[in-house]
Amino acid sequence: MSKLIKEDIDKFFIGQFDAFENSLNGESKKPLHAKRKQAIDNFKALGFPHAKHEEYKYSNIAKIFGKLFNVENLSDDSFSLSLDEASRYFIPELDAIRLVFVNGVLDNKLSDMETLPKGVYIQAIKTAADDYAEDFEKHFNTHEIEGADNFSELNTAFTNGGVFVKIEANAVVETPIACYYFNDAKNADVISQPRNLVIAEKNSQASLIESYVTLGENTSFTNAVTEIVVEDDCVFNYYKYQNESDQAIQVGATMVHQLGKSVFNGVTLSLNGAMLRNNLNIAIHKEHSETNMYGLYLLDGKTHVDNHTVVDHKVPNCESNEMYKGILDGQSRGVFNGKIFVRQDAQKTNAFQSNRNVVLSDDAEVDTKPQLEIWADDVQCSHGATVGQLDLDQLFYLRARGIDKQTAKSMLLNAFASDVLSNIKIEAFRTLIEGKINERL
Repeated sequence: MSKLIKEDIDKFFIGQFDAFENSLNGESKKPLHAKRKQAIDNFKALGFPHAKHEEYKYSNIAKIFGKLFNVENLSDDSFSLSLDEASRYFIPELDAIRLVFVNGVLDNKLSDMETLPKGVYIQAIKTAADDYAEDFEKHFNTHEIEGADNFSELNTAFTNGGVFVKIEANAVVETPIACYYFNDAKNADVISQPRNLVIAEKNSQASLIESYVTLGENTSFTNAVTEIVVEDDCVFNYYKYQNESDQAIQVGATMVHQLGKSVFNGVTLSLNGAMLRNNLNIAIHKEHSETNMYGLYLLDGKTHVDNHTVVDHKVPNCESNEMYKGILDGQSRGVFNGKIFVRQDAQKTNAFQSNRNVVLSDDAEVDTKPQLEIWADDVQCSHGATVGQLDLDQLFYLRARGIDKQTAKSMLLNAFASDVLSNIKIEAFRTLIEGKINERL
């Protein structure tokens, strides 16, 4: 396999778009395709982000893509994932609306959407663009947001296999929506680019879980985008779980538009992968909104996780809270880059940001950069970051009471992670994550 350089990667994806466009029969005049074409033109202008891009200086995705991905071994989309095989990766004991994607495409046979709760509408994004044309015109790739980058443009250009979810006004959906993304890399390298649009109408409540898995030893590249529109008096809970293979490269953008007075809660959990980049971009458009973001990355081996978050306070009297924690062992690397913007009109904003890391080995590395940009003068904002080792006094205290070293270490790290895990409101999901963490510790 010859090593790809950035220019090769750019040409590859542009060629892929030409082939994709030729496969779309009768769609060239539809509004969705106009957005695809605009997006690929935007991508051509800057290409695949690389290390000279300020936002990717610690995560050279072009380099690792060129090293791991073999375009000559690209899958022809012939895959055969059975329900039995997929079910091994479902969250145990979870009663959920199950959506299964294989190589970025919604698989109706593996999904379970036959009996949707009242007020919930789910459809493949390709057909929903016609059936819900008004919603698409209003919300699909329409709202500008800080933090969007060229990977999002690339994803928009290939919009085809994702899902559209609409929570009707006043619907309180007790059953979470669980999205399982499988990359079938058993026989070849895989690219998947799921694109989702979720609309929570006024006075609704819902929860969404996104879980990513790569099967097989070949390389996968996932470039996923989920847009979430939250209207007045909504409560929306969002969870992202990544326990990928060692050959998995993933770039994901979650773009949240709090258009109404609302509450958004997000939890990101990253355990394994070659390189995982998470962009969580949130724009607050309405007064008296609340935004909460939590993250935990528990890394070993050579896993590289990069969390980029943006909260854009555009209006007054809102609050955002952010807490990300990392536990790093082996040769792993964690990156945290969090930005909070407080615009001139956003008086009386409360915004708090924290990133704390425990490094367990000499070869693990952390780069952390919390940032505040404030134009208003009547606000309460703070940020902070720490990188350190386990507290030896606490370790000694436990060992002095007859607890062996490994157990004592595990107890301290579990306590460190608990601040994040306690914000997982779905019991079956929290139990799964706690089990995975205990296996590691």
